[in-house]
Amino acid sequence: MIARDNLTNVHLPEDAFGDYPHTAVAQGGAEPAGRTYSFHVHHRAQLFQIVRGSLRLETERGYFIVPPERAVFVPSGVLHEVTYLQETERSYIFFRPDAVVNLPSEVSVIGTTPLLRELILAFLEIPRAEAGSAPAERLVAVILDQLQTSPVAPLSLPSPAAERLRSIASDIRNEPGADWPLDELASRAAMSARSFQRHFQSETGMSFRAWRQQAKLLKAVEWLAAGRSVGDIAFSLGYSGPSAFIAVFRTAFGVSPGQYFQETFPSPGAGSPAPPAQSRASG
Repeated sequence: MIARDNLTNVHLPEDAFGDYPHTAVAQGGAEPAGRTYSFHVHHRAQLFQIVRGSLRLETERGYFIVPPERAVFVPSGVLHEVTYLQETERSYIFFRPDAVVNLPSEVSVIGTTPLLRELILAFLEIPRAEAGSAPAERLVAVILDQLQTSPVAPLSLPSPAAERLRSIASDIRNEPGADWPLDELASRAAMSARSFQRHFQSETGMSFRAWRQQAKLLKAVEWLAAGRSVGDIAFSLGYSGPSAFIAVFRTAFGVSPGQYFQETFPSPGAGSPAPPAQSRASG
């Protein structure tokens, strides 16, 4: 059971002054659908683990979708905005920057194994007042070791730097299944179609066609987490039918949409955390 004080807000200073002395502090709880924490930054690195529901995280460099049984790692000092897409049970762990030097230097969505999920729950069961104890620090060391070997999930989408391209990218992300004629987008950016594609690839590292495909896949994962049917998602994203969508999804993720949450990170015999009480928290 999550310790009572781990259901209350973690006080996080903007720098090391006044920070907790121990390696990690945790917070469990729930967020209502639509809650947004506008752009902000933490001195500590942050891990969001999603138990149920989903969130969208945006940085200056990209856009990330985090569904159940995944987590997102945000390094220290990264400006980010968080929106909870549906009612969501989540756990936060905030790490001292010097403790995560072997973890990714950029925001990363990772798969959480049953072992990692149980370790996080075990840490949440330790009262915050005891988070610096020897048993707690040993547990944190194992969590960090597990994070180093956790698989990175392809649930990110790079953002262009130029404002005229960023606004177009934002519109497409919001409605990836809409018809977006290349000539019209290029005209909106005051470019030729060829120049638009060249600039888009230069700023995102992806061809415009591949970027649009990834935008559709991230929206598909978001909708799957919300319980929408495969057929509904397929047609909403502009595929000719469910079979075409399933083929593209399987190529990208290695499993079908129906298997994505059941089989990607199986947890035979592992218990699920009890739903925590809702608390206000800083994302």
